[in-house]
Parts: sequence; structure tokens; C-alpha cells
Amino acid sequence: MNDNFKKKIKNISHDFISVVDSEFVKEDYVAIDLSATNPDLDTINVSSSRAFEVYIKEYIAQNKAKVAYGGYNEVRGIYSRSSHFNQHNPETERNIHLGIDIWCDAETKILAPLDGKIHSFKNNNNFGDYGPTIILEHALDDVVFYSLYGHLSLGSLSGITVGDPVKAGQTIAALGTASVNGDYAPHLHFQVIKDMQGNIGDYPGVSNKKDLEFYLQNCPDPNLLLKI
Repeated sequence: MNDNFKKKIKNISHDFISVVDSEFVKEDYVAIDLSATNPDLDTINVSSSRAFEVYIKEYIAQNKAKVAYGGYNEVRGIYSRSSHFNQHNPETERNIHLGIDIWCDAETKILAPLDGKIHSFKNNNNFGDYGPTIILEHALDDVVFYSLYGHLSLGSLSGITVGDPVKAGQTIAALGTASVNGDYAPHLHFQVIKDMQGNIGDYPGVSNKKDLEFYLQNCPDPNLLLKI
């Protein structure tokens, strides 16, 4: 069943789909490694959103790009700063990323990749959490699935209602600053979800080792859709 879902997601389009400002084309993106094994991260204070933002902007500039992306199924060290994720147990500590992160400036427009409707929204304001979050519901043939947008601006949650229709390419939000987005350098956490499991305005974006197999099945690689 899940392989069929992945195939459906992959076959939605054969072309690049943007979920951030449409002025960015595919060639503007560069992959970035934010895993715990990247030695470059040993030289910065990953607990500081400001230091992290400087590192990412320098990386983008060095690569003559405009946007950095990556992180699906990536084991990261940054979550150890937050008790929301860090349980000091290798099996239960949540440090494996389930979405794709797209790093660009605060206030960058966020676009719906597909037609759908607003499923739910919430300000998940734990330290290190998503901050303002919107979840869309999509229907593809006989399959219903969801897309999650985390680390938005507070204003993104104003004037919207559950059930509001959205069209592919429509601006649905803007990126937030570190002061509201869970204390991260500005970026979009984008995640595809098969089963919301009853969650409203929130869904785990980071897994532990114990539950990873389930989450990788329920949350396939978003780049199957985006094709960055």
C-alpha cells in the first residue's frame, strides 16, 4: 500500500514544484548537509539560531545559490538543545528528520504545491518546535493525504479557516523569524503525511530510532513530489 502511495506522489508531476516563492527556480537550490556527522557544524554554536542563520547564508552564497534544502531521514544533533526532543536515551531521543527543510529568508512566501483545503493550523510554540504551522489536505484519485508547513510567521495563521480551499501555486503563508518559529534560522519544514493519526495542527517531524520504520512509511520523502 505504501509503495503505491509513494508512486502516486512521485507521479503527480515530472517537473519541479515550488513551495517557496515562485521567483526561485530549480537551479537556485543547493543541497545542504545538517547531519550530526557534518564536521562543519562542529565549528558553530548550533544552539544559536543566529549563528546557524549566518552559517546557512554563507553556505548558500559560497555555492552561488539562493536557497538550501535537504534533511529527509537525516540524523541531526541540533535537537539535543531542546527538552521537547531530547530524552537522553538513544532509542527514544527524537533526532531523525522526517521532512525536507528549505532554508531562505524570513517573510518568504509559502506556496501550496497542489490543490487542497486547510485541514488544520496551530502555533506549536514549544522551544525547538514548529512554531506557527499549517496542514493542508489533498485528494488524489481515491487517496487522501496531507502536507505540513512548519516555522511560519504568526500572521500566517490570521484570516484562515479550516476547510478553506487552496489552489496549486497559491500563497498560503510566509516564513517566520527565530522569535516565533521555534528559535531556528528561517526555513520551511515541509512534510508529506499519509495518515494524520488524529493530530490537529501538528504532526511529528522528527522520529526516534524505535519508531523510524513506521514514520518513514507514513511520511515518504517530500522530494518525490517537489523534485528539487
